[in-house]
Amino acid sequence: MKGVLLVNLGSPDSPSPKDVKKYLKEFLMDERVIDTNIIMRNILVKGIILNTRPKESAKAYQKIWWEDGSPLIVISEKFHKKVQAKATIPVELGMRYGSGNIKEGYEKLHAKGVTEVLLVPLYPHYAMSSFETVVEKAKEVEQKFFPTMKTEVLPAFYNQPDYIKVMSTNIQNHLKGFDYDHILFSYHGIPERHILKSDTTKSHCKLDGSCCETASKAHATCYRHQCFETTKEIAKLLNLKEGSYSNSFQSRLGRDPWLKPYTDFEFERLPQEEGKKHMAVITPAFVSDCLETLEEIAMEGEEQFKEGGGKTYKHIPCLNENEDWVDVMCNWIEDWKN
Repeated sequence: MKGVLLVNLGSPDSPSPKDVKKYLKEFLMDERVIDTNIIMRNILVKGIILNTRPKESAKAYQKIWWEDGSPLIVISEKFHKKVQAKATIPVELGMRYGSGNIKEGYEKLHAKGVTEVLLVPLYPHYAMSSFETVVEKAKEVEQKFFPTMKTEVLPAFYNQPDYIKVMSTNIQNHLKGFDYDHILFSYHGIPERHILKSDTTKSHCKLDGSCCETASKAHATCYRHQCFETTKEIAKLLNLKEGSYSNSFQSRLGRDPWLKPYTDFEFERLPQEEGKKHMAVITPAFVSDCLETLEEIAMEGEEQFKEGGGKTYKHIPCLNENEDWVDVMCNWIEDWKN
């Protein structure tokens, strides 16, 4: 019997510093998130970050927390229920970190008699700190607890035509009545070294102006290339004029170089240096609104943009539980089932 496991990032159980610290510990101790050796990771995470960051992060979570819980969890659960209502095989939801984890998702599918699983990381783009860590954790869980189950993985869908179409429609719908002069595609940032580590050719990625545009097998696991392709395809479908949109990367951590340009720098640079005064921002690396979109972009982003001289600002929500997005996912599930 076939079944599906949708997997999203996860969230603290509450916006309290205690629960945020517990969540951050699991997240940041993942070797694919902070990819140093275990000794250095312990020093950095347990000795430094967990002594300062939980209180700051808790305040941010408190700003966006909903009455019925974490936005990412609430949205993911609603999306799951809608997909299950339309799908013809069992569908469960798991989180990479925190409560409701991947193991629990497998347990629910196993209890329903599922022997073949379609694993769906809810990340459009491949990155070792998001897509890859979900896949590797699922393999670990399967081998240890469910050795008779067989798992296939839905590939990163960053350039799938039906995903591009539903993203473009979502953008169009939210831009109605908003007179913008620039759209910023803000993707979640990752360290530059992650791009080099994910290069299967070990030679293609140079992080320059040409490697992402030059055909290569490396693109199958290159987050940077895939982000640029998503923007390119959406811009093509929406007939966006050159110069009316750009890419940036948000949420960097530490002092190592991360993918550029940085979103917070762009919020100031675009109005000051390019005269962009009316900004719309979309976050295509996320399918569900979360801390990084609701607080960092929708709240802090608007403040930074206006402090830099911008006039009007609009955050475009993620796909969330959008009915068209539900239909796209159900179509992928049906294609796999058949």
